[in-house]
Amino acid sequence: QVQLVESGGGLVQAGDSLRLSCAASGRTFSSYAMGWFRQAPGKERELVAAISWSGTSAYGDLASGRFTISRDNAKNTVYLQMNSLKPEDTAVYYCAADRAGAWDIRLKDRDYHYWGQGTQVTVSS
Repeated sequence: QVQLVESGGGLVQAGDSLRLSCAASGRTFSSYAMGWFRQAPGKERELVAAISWSGTSAYGDLASGRFTISRDNAKNTVYLQMNSLKPEDTAVYYCAADRAGAWDIRLKDRDYHYWGQGTQVTVSS
């Protein structure tokens, strides 16, 4: 079992940067594929970025080269660096985890078994 706690959200202006963190409990964090998703009001949850436990990453179309996912297995933490934020990036951002092989990446939210409570990101124009 893995418990996930996101942090780092907040209210920023367009063009600003934020770094989200997701701290995971458990001793086998390095065996989990991780992902960041977001959900805006009235919209479906969508993939932001995903990373295998070996460090291979993939991004949703919305990332557009502005977001970077990374992980520190020694700290049981995955990060999402968000640059050049836009008002349309306003959403609740969720961290997710699933046991996986070293190079496996999970791109669909239905493939993740564990979820954090989410952190709100609001970008003003």
